[in-house]
Amino acid sequence: MAMLDLVIRGARVVDGRGAPSFRGDVGLRGGRIAAIRADDAKGAGAGHSTARLESARETLDADGLVLAPGFVDPHTHYDAQLCWDPSASPSNLHGVTSIVGGNCGFSIAPLGSEADADYVRRMLAVVEGMPLEALERGLDWQWRSFADFLARLEGRTAVNAGFLVGHCALRRTVMGERGIAEPASADEIARMGALLRRSLAEGGLGLSSSRSFTHRDGEGRPVPSRAASEEELLALCDVTGQVEGTTLEFITDGCLQGFSDAEIDLMARMSLRAGRPLNWNVFTIDAQEKTRFANQLRASQVAAERGGRVVALTMPTQVGLTMSFLTYCALHQIPGWGKVMALPVAERMAALRRPEVRQALLDGTRSPDAGVFASLGQFGRYRIGETFSEANRGLTGRMLRDVAAERGQSELDAILDIVLADELRTVLWPQAAGADVEGWSLRATAWGSEHTLLGGSDAGAHLDRMCGAPYTTDFLADCLRGRKLWPLERAVEALSDAPARLFGLKQRGRIAADHWADLVLFDPATIGSGEIHARSDLPGGTARLFAESTGMHRVFVNGQTIVVDGAATEALPGRVLRSGRDTETVAIPGAGRSR
Repeated sequence: MAMLDLVIRGARVVDGRGAPSFRGDVGLRGGRIAAIRADDAKGAGAGHSTARLESARETLDADGLVLAPGFVDPHTHYDAQLCWDPSASPSNLHGVTSIVGGNCGFSIAPLGSEADADYVRRMLAVVEGMPLEALERGLDWQWRSFADFLARLEGRTAVNAGFLVGHCALRRTVMGERGIAEPASADEIARMGALLRRSLAEGGLGLSSSRSFTHRDGEGRPVPSRAASEEELLALCDVTGQVEGTTLEFITDGCLQGFSDAEIDLMARMSLRAGRPLNWNVFTIDAQEKTRFANQLRASQVAAERGGRVVALTMPTQVGLTMSFLTYCALHQIPGWGKVMALPVAERMAALRRPEVRQALLDGTRSPDAGVFASLGQFGRYRIGETFSEANRGLTGRMLRDVAAERGQSELDAILDIVLADELRTVLWPQAAGADVEGWSLRATAWGSEHTLLGGSDAGAHLDRMCGAPYTTDFLADCLRGRKLWPLERAVEALSDAPARLFGLKQRGRIAADHWADLVLFDPATIGSGEIHARSDLPGGTARLFAESTGMHRVFVNGQTIVVDGAATEALPGRVLRSGRDTETVAIPGAGRSR
C-alpha cells in the first residue's frame, strides 16, 4: 500500500456526524482521507480501526487540538473577490474550506456584452456594497458564458467554490436594458430557460433570484429579477430541476419583514416545481418579534406539508454592522430617510441641520412601514467608532445614549451633531438587539429545527459595513467557552456536514474514509476571532472590514495546507464545485408528485 502523505496524530476528532468525539489519528493520501485510527472506545465504537496507521511522509502532532471537517459557508458573494484574492479572505482564516457564491440573484456570469458587464458592476457596487473601483480594477470582465467564468477560477483558488446562476444576469443577458422593468415575453422566458440550462450544464449549482424591496441597481432602480412574473420564475425552477445536483436560493420581502401567504405559497411551489430544496437568507431572530419568528418558520412547515423543502439560513452569532451617514447603508431603508441620504454631501449636511428634517427622520423610525429597520432608530444603542474632528475627540468607543445624556440632547440630535462635525465620516456601530437570555434561547430553539441551517455570512459583500466571515470561529468559541448552547460535536456538524448535505456536496463535510481532506485543526482553548478592523487592500486601495482568527492551527483543502497558525499560505488546492460532477441531487419528499 502506498505511503500516506500526512498523519495527524493524537487529535480530538470531531467527525461532523454529530457523534461523540474521540482521540485518534487521521491519515491523508492524494487529497483524501485514507485512514482513521481511534485511541479509545468511542472511536472504535464508530467503526474506526484501532491499528496503528502506516508510515507517512509527514507527521503532525495534534495533541490537545480538535480536528474537524472544514466548514461550508452556504451564502457568500465571493464571485468577484476570488478573481483578485484566491484565498477568499478572511473566510479561509476562520476554517471555511468550501463556499457557495452567486446568491440573491447576483452572479457575474453569464454576460451578453460589455454593456451588461458595466451594468452588473454598478449594480453590485450598490446592492452588495462592493467598491466600484475594486470591481473595475480587479477583474477584466472579458468572459461571457458561465463556463468561461468558471474556467478562470479552476485551479486558481485556495478554497472550493461553487456558484449559483443569478436571475439578474439571465434577464440582463436576454433582455438587455428592458430587463430592468419590463415583463418578459414567452420567447424571452424560453431563451432565459435555455441560457440557464446551459449555465447549469457548465457547472452552475442552481438558480438564485430576488424579489426583495431592498435590492436596487446602480441607478437606484429595482434589480432585474424583481420585474419577473411568477410564470417566469417558475419556468426557471422547472429548468433547474432538469439538471443533476442543483438547488434554489430565493430572497423576497418577507425575509426581512415576515412572509405574506402569497410568498409562502410561491416558495413552496418553487421547491416543488424544481424538485429541489430552496434556501433563503437571513432568518433574524429577536425575542421581541415572536410573531415574525413563527411566521417565517411557517414558510418551511407549509412547504414540507406539501412535499417541498424550504430552509431558512440563520446566523449563530450576532454580526456587527457599521453605519455611516456618508455612504450607503441600511439607514437608507427607513421610511423618509432614503431621499435625504441620497442628496449630495453638502446638501445632505444642510438638510440634517434643519429641525423639520430631523423631526421627519425621527417620524420615519417610528413608522409601521419601517419594519425590521425600526431597530436602527434606537440610536442610544450605537457605539461610536472612528471619529475625525477635534469636536469629537474622545468619543470613540462610547455609547451614544451616554453622550446624549451628558449633552442634554435627544439621541437623534446627538448623533446628527456628531456626524455633522465629522462631515458625515463618523463610523457608527449599532449594538444588536435580542442579546438577552430569552433571545438566545429562541435562537437555540430555531437552530434545532429541521427547517433551519446555520450560515449566511454574506462574505465578499457589504465590505465597508460588515464582516460576517468570523461566524464559524465565533460560534465555536461561544459553544466551548461562552453560552455553551450546543455541544462541540453538534456545532461542528451544523457548520460542515449540514450545509454539505443541503447542497449535495459529494464526499465533503465529514471526516470519513475516501472523503476529500477538507479539515480544520484548532485549539479549543483559544479558537475565536480578533477585533474587526479596516484594511485598505482591495484593488485601487479601497478599504474593507476584516477580522483575523485566533487558535486556528491548520486549515486543509483537498489535503493541502492553506492556513498555518492563522496565516494564509500560497497553496491553491481549491476545486470549482460543479453541478453533477461535485454535487448530487438532494431529494425532497414531493419530488415527482403533481405540482
